[in-house]
Amino acid sequence: MSVTVKASCTVRPMEATWCGRLALSELDQTGNIGQVSFVYFYHLPQNCLSQYNTIASTLKDSLSRVLVPFYPLAGRLHWTNNGRLELDCNDTGVPFIEAESSSTVQHLSHFSSSSEYHYLVPIVDYYSLPIHELPLLVVQLTKFKCGGICVGITVSHAVVDGSSTFHFIREWARFARGESLHTVPFLDRKVLRAGEPPLVPLTKCHVLEKLNDPPLLLGRTDNREEKEKKTTMAFLKISKTQIETLQKRANESSPKPINDGGYSRYESVTGHIWRCASKARKHKENQPTELNVTVDSRGRMKPPLPKAYFGNAILDSVTCCLAGDLVSEPLGYTASRIREAIERVSDEYVRSEIEFLKNQKNLRRFHRDFHEEGREREPFYGNPNLSVVSWLRLPIYGIDFGWGKEVRMSSATHDFDGDFVLLPDPDEDGSVLVCMGLQVLHIDAFKKHFYQDIQAWHVAAPKIPFIGNLHQLGVLSHRSFQALSHKHGPLMLLQLEQVPTLIVSSADVAEEIFKTHNLVFMNRPKTTAAGIFLYGYKDVAFTPYGDEWRH
Repeated sequence: MSVTVKASCTVRPMEATWCGRLALSELDQTGNIGQVSFVYFYHLPQNCLSQYNTIASTLKDSLSRVLVPFYPLAGRLHWTNNGRLELDCNDTGVPFIEAESSSTVQHLSHFSSSSEYHYLVPIVDYYSLPIHELPLLVVQLTKFKCGGICVGITVSHAVVDGSSTFHFIREWARFARGESLHTVPFLDRKVLRAGEPPLVPLTKCHVLEKLNDPPLLLGRTDNREEKEKKTTMAFLKISKTQIETLQKRANESSPKPINDGGYSRYESVTGHIWRCASKARKHKENQPTELNVTVDSRGRMKPPLPKAYFGNAILDSVTCCLAGDLVSEPLGYTASRIREAIERVSDEYVRSEIEFLKNQKNLRRFHRDFHEEGREREPFYGNPNLSVVSWLRLPIYGIDFGWGKEVRMSSATHDFDGDFVLLPDPDEDGSVLVCMGLQVLHIDAFKKHFYQDIQAWHVAAPKIPFIGNLHQLGVLSHRSFQALSHKHGPLMLLQLEQVPTLIVSSADVAEEIFKTHNLVFMNRPKTTAAGIFLYGYKDVAFTPYGDEWRH
């Protein structure tokens, strides 16, 4: 795909804003402090097709106005002498790029190749320019030959997290529609600064655990070979019914009591992803594998942070286990490990981490994805590890700049090995989109396990072929039942003398069967039925059924 830049300018706040150095919180300066990118695709109404210049002007004008309340995004970062970052609020502005492409929205809004998306979002050279010259926000408007457009946005993760980013984008869209500011951003980062004296004992901090390098593949001394392998990006959709199957599976096989109504979508789907990744990567049983989860601390602090807190309020939490346990244990085991990692992020956890970071002489070793200072030392969450981020509760859709809502929205930066993001389906039908980056070598195997394992667990099939016609299965009944179980979930056939009996693991399936099949048999006296079930059988045929029959 070819994209040609036609024009560029710098958009500054429409009014003078506060200028000066703003100290970043400790949470702003750990983890990923590089860039993240998004792209929104739009079909234009008929009355807008010939008004591209007006659209560009509307975006630039509204951006200039929204930068007044969100003025930190118009500034620049600076290093201090102790490896910390400061935000220089100086109204330097936001680069705005206008481009054209020979492609179409219809084509681009359906592909899943990150190499294509990279042309549609502005790229910031984080590895050669000095930090004080790097913009914190860049926008690219691309016009397609079909008349559609896309808005690509690149923002610095050192200044905002996902919640703050989409707060800004939604307010920008409101300004573009001629509306006023809906929610004022809370810009005082002192609420996340360390206290005097320390608020909690530093010994309870888990930062040191996260500083340990994630596991390497067995027999390796570094991860260079894995880093160099080709990766690709894909989108997998998981339906509401499939999610409910995973949640039911996780809840029924949990090794410990579950509070709050069972495992969440995130815990269940992420547990499934972790298991499938180990299968696809063909890990040995004794291969350690680490999962990194990201937790929003806004509602976990005491008192809670303001919902409109503008900055980084997320923390990483990790959990590790052996691949053999991951694959052999039921899904509830994996989901329980994930819940433990999430619940660990309490008010005490957050404040102890902040206190710990405050007492470090230099924070460079805590930085990821930025310049050469931390590039070689950053944790590698590729094979055998992975990271799963949730956007399920973020308001990422419905961004209307005045010409209707987007036809598709996507991340454009999650193409690293082991990099997963969960997004709500834009149709709001309860489905989830899994945006994933994996090695090309593993992607097909992952897709296979991802769907086949769910299907094998889905026992509440509304239609059961062959029931009442078991004599038609043929001589090799085990082959027929293997195919049947792959389609409808766990099944077991008992041949009781001349009575073929289908055993299922779900009351829902049994109820469906009883509606139309074997009514005469089921209406026999209990004593006769018991005799048939207990005596005289001569053959039992089994079909693969996974963990279902363990419990």
